[in-house]
Amino acid sequence: MAAATSTMLALGTKAPKFDLPNTHDSSLHGYGARNVSIDELSGDNGMMVVFIGNHCPYVVLIKEALGKFSRDYCNSGIGLAAISSNDVENYPADSPANMSKFAAENDFAMPYLYDADQTMALDYGAACTPDFYLFDKNLELVYRGQFDDARPGNQVDPDGSNLRNACDALMAGREIDKNQKTSLGCNIKWRPGNEPDYF
Repeated sequence: MAAATSTMLALGTKAPKFDLPNTHDSSLHGYGARNVSIDELSGDNGMMVVFIGNHCPYVVLIKEALGKFSRDYCNSGIGLAAISSNDVENYPADSPANMSKFAAENDFAMPYLYDADQTMALDYGAACTPDFYLFDKNLELVYRGQFDDARPGNQVDPDGSNLRNACDALMAGREIDKNQKTSLGCNIKWRPGNEPDYF
C-alpha cells in the first residue's frame, strides 16, 4: 500500500462543486441517505471535507478521533463531510455498504459521501487518505493538510489538533497560520487509467 502526501492545493482556491450520494444516514444532523450538494453542506462559517478510505491504516488510526471531531463541530456553522473516492472494484473494503458501516461504527455526525467516478478527488487534487480541506464562508480554501501529528507506529495519540486549531480560528475570525503540514496516508486507490498527473 503506497504512501502519499497532500498536494497542498493553493490557499484561496474556491471549493469545487459536488453533489454526491451519502452512504451514512446521519438524519439526526439533517442528512439522510441521499445526495448531498456543496450548497447544502456549506455553513455560515464554511465547510470541511476529508477524503478517507475504510481500510487505510492511517485512517483506521484516527477514526475514533475523527468521529469525535465530527460530533464536536457538527453544530459549529462549519459544514462537515467525509468522502471516499477509492476504486471499490479492486478494493471492496471501501464499498458504499462498508462506508455506511464504518461511519456508523465511529459515530460520524456528518455525511460520508461516495465519489464513484473519482471526479471530486481529481477536482480537489486529493492524493492520500486522509486528506483534509477547510474552506471559509466564501468557500475559499484556508487550511489543507494533516489532522495532527499521529502516524501509525509513532506513538502519538490522535486528537485532531491541527484541524481543530484551524476550525477554531475560522470560527473566531482569526487568521489561520499558513505554515501548514502535509497529510500523509495511503494513496487514493485510482481506477485503472484514471490516475492523475500527481500520482
